[in-house]
Amino acid sequence: MAETKREIERKYEATAETRLPDLTRAAGVASVTDEGVTELDAVYYDTADLRLAADSLTLRRRTGGADAGWHLKFPVAAGVRDEVRAPLSETLPRSLTELLRSRVRHGEVVPVVRLRSSRDVRHLRDGDGTVLAELSVDTVHADRLLDGPGGSGATAAWTEIEVELADDADPAVLDAVEKRLRKAGVHPSDTPSKLARALHETGLEPAAPAETDADGSAGAAVLAYARKQVEALVRFDPAVRRDLPDAVHQMRVACRRLRSAFKSYRKILDRDVTDPVGAELKWLAGELGHARDQEVLEARLSDALDALPREQRHGPARGRLRTWSNARTRDARRRALDALDSPRHLALLDALDGLLADPPLRPGARKKAAKALPKAVRRDHGRLAERMGPALALDPGHDRDVALHEARKAAKRARYAADAAVPTLGKPAKRFSKRVKAVQSLLGDHQDTVVARGALRDLATDAENAGEPSFTWGVLHARQEAAAAAGERELPGVWERAGAPEIRAALSR
Repeated sequence: MAETKREIERKYEATAETRLPDLTRAAGVASVTDEGVTELDAVYYDTADLRLAADSLTLRRRTGGADAGWHLKFPVAAGVRDEVRAPLSETLPRSLTELLRSRVRHGEVVPVVRLRSSRDVRHLRDGDGTVLAELSVDTVHADRLLDGPGGSGATAAWTEIEVELADDADPAVLDAVEKRLRKAGVHPSDTPSKLARALHETGLEPAAPAETDADGSAGAAVLAYARKQVEALVRFDPAVRRDLPDAVHQMRVACRRLRSAFKSYRKILDRDVTDPVGAELKWLAGELGHARDQEVLEARLSDALDALPREQRHGPARGRLRTWSNARTRDARRRALDALDSPRHLALLDALDGLLADPPLRPGARKKAAKALPKAVRRDHGRLAERMGPALALDPGHDRDVALHEARKAAKRARYAADAAVPTLGKPAKRFSKRVKAVQSLLGDHQDTVVARGALRDLATDAENAGEPSFTWGVLHARQEAAAAAGERELPGVWERAGAPEIRAALSR
């Protein structure tokens, strides 16, 4: 069973002659206790082409110390990583293999370097004796294990100081300790991790991130945007598996942005190639959509129930909603994970890599981005206008709900097209995206009321069949109807601002 620990630490350069200052003079630190020396032995793993290191991921099998086992570290922010731990075993645990799947794919991880560290540990404590941080002076010896240019067998050695924040401690203590270390002539390390330093000093360097040639062409601009979305798909795969907040949503958005770009910029990328890939992106977004839609629906219904006065809550409404939601959430999550575990998903990632490596550029890709991209954005805006007009003319009801939902899809496409153009067009594209996003958001809220009303009808039926009062579900249904009506009244004004001539003119370069 894997567990996760948030690791917040800072590293500093040191030598065998470095002497630590009196850290009880750091704000908040009342005492420093010597915890002795621990011998650590860790083998770090990666693919032969160092894909994990290229994405700042660390995978190791370590013996010695209190946390011996397998450790997989994901970057969160500068000096902050999530460390996923699994028990010590001879082979990589499945729980970690799954988290690496989007990066490793059909390959395997192999030993890359071995680090043996002699760790001299001190605990920094407050006046009550509570540990605020752990400071260690690490004497490190690195051995290169991976064959390659220059062969294996290269070694390196260094000393460093590491200060790691204790669980639930105030991060300000790290600033206070750093202030004392700097005054003593101890400075932050230039490398973010021991692995990064070991790779560099033993002649192993991960490949530099692939970049689209920034030549000002439409093809370069669209490929740069597509590459960003593909990177998001890979990055959010393990986040979805770890059930991190908003991960499903962000991965689904990356699918939609990519698919939308293929359609919006069809004069730049050949749709004979991108359409089949887009169909697979639609499949993946659909499989993820069940989990995301359930997240949104559950939050909406739960908040609505909380907002009801006590006298309008009849029967075991809270319990029924919880039971109904839990079952749907489990099914939706299982469906999302099944999709990520499928060969179809890996084939999609491989296809996207192939598309970026050998892009299907059309003649329009050679045009200047500043000329070609605005045309695509204006075309998508016109498509949105063609849907909004008829939708607004319909009377409230099922047909209007369907028409507004179709308009919402067109609004997303227009907004995503503008977002792809922001690096080229700057503020005009940003303003356009902001106005269209307001339309999309209002249409999204309206569609959420449509879905919520359907769910409330189901809940009312289930309650009646169980002999429970359905009054509460009826009240909630009426409130969702009122929210939909309010949104429909607001929509014409929001759309007018997004369809204003000056917005389109701003993109007429």
